[in-house]
Amino acid sequence: MTDLTSLTLAEARKGLADKTFTSLELTDAHLSAIEAARVLNAFVMETPDQARAMAREADAKIAKGDAGPLAGIPLGIKDLFATKGVRTTACSKILGNFVPTYESTITSQLWRDGAVMLGKLNNDEFAMGSANETSCFGPVGNPWRREGSNTTLVPGGSSGGSASAVAALLCMGATATDTGGSIRQPAAFTATVGIKPTYGRCSRWGIVAFASSLDQAGPIARSVRDSAMLLRSMAGHDPKDTTSVDIAVPDYEAAIGKSVKGMKIGIPREYRLDGMPAEIEKLWSQGAEWLKAAGAELVEISLPHTKYALPAYYIVAPAEASSNLARYDGVRYGLREQGKNIIELYENTRAEGFGAEVRRRVMIGTYVLSAGYYDAYYLRAQKVRTLIKKDFEDCFARGVDAILTPATPSAAFGIGEKGGADPVEMYLNDIFTVTVNMAGLPGIAVPSGKDAQGLPLGLQLIGRPFEEETLFSLGEVIEQAAGRFTPARWW
Repeated sequence: MTDLTSLTLAEARKGLADKTFTSLELTDAHLSAIEAARVLNAFVMETPDQARAMAREADAKIAKGDAGPLAGIPLGIKDLFATKGVRTTACSKILGNFVPTYESTITSQLWRDGAVMLGKLNNDEFAMGSANETSCFGPVGNPWRREGSNTTLVPGGSSGGSASAVAALLCMGATATDTGGSIRQPAAFTATVGIKPTYGRCSRWGIVAFASSLDQAGPIARSVRDSAMLLRSMAGHDPKDTTSVDIAVPDYEAAIGKSVKGMKIGIPREYRLDGMPAEIEKLWSQGAEWLKAAGAELVEISLPHTKYALPAYYIVAPAEASSNLARYDGVRYGLREQGKNIIELYENTRAEGFGAEVRRRVMIGTYVLSAGYYDAYYLRAQKVRTLIKKDFEDCFARGVDAILTPATPSAAFGIGEKGGADPVEMYLNDIFTVTVNMAGLPGIAVPSGKDAQGLPLGLQLIGRPFEEETLFSLGEVIEQAAGRFTPARWW
């Protein structure tokens, strides 16, 4: 029998349906893989007993012919999603050993469809980071390494645990969240597929908030088809989330293999950055050629306000974060540091509970929202955001079906190599991804090639609102042309 952990989610679904193996066998294979890969630090909480119980339940439903679309499939859950009875910390000391008494909407929908929870995955603290180095549980390792080097690389962030676990074959798919690129950048760094759906496509209820107008959940998986299967279960209207959109969820998997002939693909000139590595430029051209060969039409487009996206994002996101994180005060739950009065209790708790990056962003956010600076910074950033959204709307109004760009400005880098002296160096990793969040659009990252050191690189496709199917069809073309990559095992 093939090693069960090397199957795609679609292959595992067929094997379970054909009774080639059981969900319990599939789950045990992944639990063993997790144990053997603890050096990657991808999981912050393993739930083997719960996983086996869920697997047995799935096997019983499969035997009765009553199986859901994800019956028996073992998944990892980012530690930002509330899981009833299972510790949820957002990888921050301030949440301590918080155990929710409720289930996030997205995870409840996955369990409804029969999926199995292997455990909780590492992420940057409160999802603030581009390398998964800010977690209170320590950094996550990327299963990929540079050729001839033993340097441990970052898996990207904030969903680094999700991307690392999927790439290292520790789970068949994972939940993730994307506020400025936190699904797409880690996917590109690990040769996995990550889709950030349209804002409002997936419920945010029960997910620890970072920046509420930008956060959106989505899956990281091993293939385009797998990500389509997961998104179908994750998406849908939720009355508990006022930003959730009440429109039907299509069968995303049906979009896989659909012809892309006649589709108009925009190539934005503003994404050709000064000093962009030649291999990124070459990969981008190669991706365009693959889509052209499949019958798509390439057109050059302009997104003139792109250059303002990163500075505007790093005003809007910290502003919303400072507001969202005000609730962590040591009074009701989580860490509590004593003080001689309530003010000192707040100060001591937050100083001890929040890491350096979270403190930095809370202070930036508080500053830009303060009297005298609100109009100069926050209000102007929101106006820029409107212009960025209009740039995309203008392109789509001219018949563009999707936009092709690089996913990241480089391949994965070593732990501790960036952002130490200058945090802006780390923020620049989000240069190709933040525009999508600012405009609320869907975006997918698909593995597309390797750099000179053998590290994976990804391309990004940006779609019209709620037209994720187009991205799956185009992503499949790139995946078929590029092939799939897996890292050489060293752990």
